[in-house]
Amino acid sequence: MDFNFSDDQEQLRDAVRKWVDRSYGFERRRGITKAGGFDRAAYGELAELGLAGLYVAEDHGGMSMGPVEAMVALEELGRGIVLEPLAQTLVASGVLGGYAPDAVKQLWLPKIASGEALVVLAHQERKARYRLDQVETQATQATQAGNGWKVSGDKSVVPAGDQADAFLVPARADGKIALFLVERQAQGVATRGYPTLDGGRAAEVSLRDAPATLVTADGLPALEHAVDIGIACTCAEAVGVIDRTMQLTAEYMNTRKQFGVTLATFQALRHRMADMKMQQELARSMSYYASLKLNAPAEERRRAMSRAKYQLGVSMRFVGQNSVQLHGGIGVTDEYAGSHYFKRLTQLEMSFGDTLHHLGEVSERMQDTAGVFA
Repeated sequence: MDFNFSDDQEQLRDAVRKWVDRSYGFERRRGITKAGGFDRAAYGELAELGLAGLYVAEDHGGMSMGPVEAMVALEELGRGIVLEPLAQTLVASGVLGGYAPDAVKQLWLPKIASGEALVVLAHQERKARYRLDQVETQATQATQAGNGWKVSGDKSVVPAGDQADAFLVPARADGKIALFLVERQAQGVATRGYPTLDGGRAAEVSLRDAPATLVTADGLPALEHAVDIGIACTCAEAVGVIDRTMQLTAEYMNTRKQFGVTLATFQALRHRMADMKMQQELARSMSYYASLKLNAPAEERRRAMSRAKYQLGVSMRFVGQNSVQLHGGIGVTDEYAGSHYFKRLTQLEMSFGDTLHHLGEVSERMQDTAGVFA
């Protein structure tokens, strides 16, 4: 199997890396964090690079690219710990492109691709515990003709929820989970924004008879696909964060001196760095695995995403915590970039299901072979 990237993919990587280096430095990121954790201008710059349209068909103004190109871009954004939620854009455009009626595609996909509209997934509920089939939000037909819907419920930890233009909302309609699109400015929608651990932004979203557009009546498969896209994006971004964390740690160990010599000369610390390097490469290989399986049949795809997210969770925790240990006190100070990479790894580990949740998912999907040794 050929794991080399194409010339177009390498050019995409180079373009995103240059933007991060030139336009999204650590000081700009700190300014965005202090201003609330989301900058529409920075998101517009990502859209100008074409990143908002990676999953959008050319007919709707996008680039018609796939999971590998998304992985390449998100790795570079991870290295810069970019706060703007491009992964959510890829989730929304992937789901709308694959499940929405033509009228909805024509209305929303061009606006998503251009950066005019930010659409995010609002699926988490307080009692769900990462279970996608646990949905209490209700949807009812607004007219007897059935051409309009109203949605009522509460969604938690919605990325940039008070800044987004619309939400993808799973809700129960006639006892079955369906997927709807709800505009943030619609009547009956209320948001309460707050900063997240990593400096980004999220919100609690309250829906009270909010007008909604039906995306698909068979909502659970679409929701599972949306979350799987999110997992693949999270894995790719985490690889970028891990890469930069490793670089910062190596630089520190090669400059910080103790007893007259650099930390890198101590064998025990070198062994710890070797263990971190092993986790870094495990994370990278499983991120590749997730991206390559994203277009597989649903059951195979779901199994692959849980495997990847579990390994990435282990790697993120190991690399982040050991980086702090090797840095000492400076590793948790706000002035030092390394602490922000650690926070980002912690946040990503909890996104789209934490490590223990996905360990359970992997275990559940192994029941057919449990106890079989021949």
